[in-house]
Amino acid sequence: MDSLYIFHDNLIKQIDDAFFRFLIHTINWEQRMLAIKGPRGTGKTTLMLQYIRYHLKQPREKVLYVTADHYWFYTHNLVETADEFYKNGGRFLFIDEVHKYPNWSRELKNIYDGYPDLRVVFSSSSALDIYRGEADLSRRVISYDLPGLSFREFLNLEANLEISAIPWNDLISRPNELARDIVNDIQPLPFFKQYLRHGYFPYFKESIPEELPVRLNQTINTVMETDLAFIQGYSHGTAFKIKKLLGVLAESVPFKPNISALARKLDVSRETVYAWFVHLEKARMLNLLLSKGKGISTLQKPEKVYLENTNLAFAMKTHPDLGAIRETFLLNQLINAKQSVTLPSSGDFYVSDMYIEVGGKNKKASQVKTEAAFLVAADDIEIGFGTKVPLWLFGFLY
Repeated sequence: MDSLYIFHDNLIKQIDDAFFRFLIHTINWEQRMLAIKGPRGTGKTTLMLQYIRYHLKQPREKVLYVTADHYWFYTHNLVETADEFYKNGGRFLFIDEVHKYPNWSRELKNIYDGYPDLRVVFSSSSALDIYRGEADLSRRVISYDLPGLSFREFLNLEANLEISAIPWNDLISRPNELARDIVNDIQPLPFFKQYLRHGYFPYFKESIPEELPVRLNQTINTVMETDLAFIQGYSHGTAFKIKKLLGVLAESVPFKPNISALARKLDVSRETVYAWFVHLEKARMLNLLLSKGKGISTLQKPEKVYLENTNLAFAMKTHPDLGAIRETFLLNQLINAKQSVTLPSSGDFYVSDMYIEVGGKNKKASQVKTEAAFLVAADDIEIGFGTKVPLWLFGFLY
């Protein structure tokens, strides 16, 4: 296993502690087996390596990081790797991109059952349903989601700040007091415009601005052509049609889908279009918005379809609609903060008995003012007044 240890050591040496994603402090690392899921490029690998180097602090022989597409696994399987590691004193096994390993579910189950004092952490694409593999992992694994950077994380990273996340109840009860506290430290609006364009994925720090649209498109293509192929068994032809669907949506988000028209355009069944919506949502390419009061079903038509984050919109369209960007940002931050969001009959979003209308700095509350509880999320303002809240502040929920 020398090649695996050399690979592990080389990666650990390159990791620093300049910035930690929020999830590193949220995960219960004492679990016997846990999964870290998330879109490509959100920092899952870095998070695991940072935990090993700065938090776990175990002797070298007790810890091993591997990636499931390492050439070692051309001739070895996961179970025998875990067995040899364990017999040599190993107790903490980290497996990156497990979805690239053919029999991941069954072998992880065998490892869990056969080595009770071996802790296993694995990462995977957000599209992977770890509870529906060949073997039942539902009673064995705890899953955590790592979304892209919140605006708060981006601001902390860019401006070297340490501003804490704001709980939902605090944000809706005293939003402008909180906004004023932040504005006393920094002017958020210039950073907010940068974030909307290129700040969602941590790799923006490694790239010059001109390269970022290329990297974003590479991310999209890899998800479409590689990740979904690993997870859903898609062929090249299927991947092409799904990319075509995503392109159609990108031109007109927020999109009110006509499923029959999309099915004809793509030459597939209505059921296939529904399934692709679900797969793209799991892959964190889309956010689907259902009507308030309706249940969730795989074959239920979403009322509105959004790109998952604003960076995708700028990568796929030269001049995306500003109103759509604002709504996309707010929905993204709410969902990533684990809020349940639906489409109300009045306003743009309904969250925990609160109606939210989104717009520019002159946006009025006319569409929601008859509701018992409402907010106007207004762009291009530093501090609001009354029920008008700065849009950027919703980026502090996680």
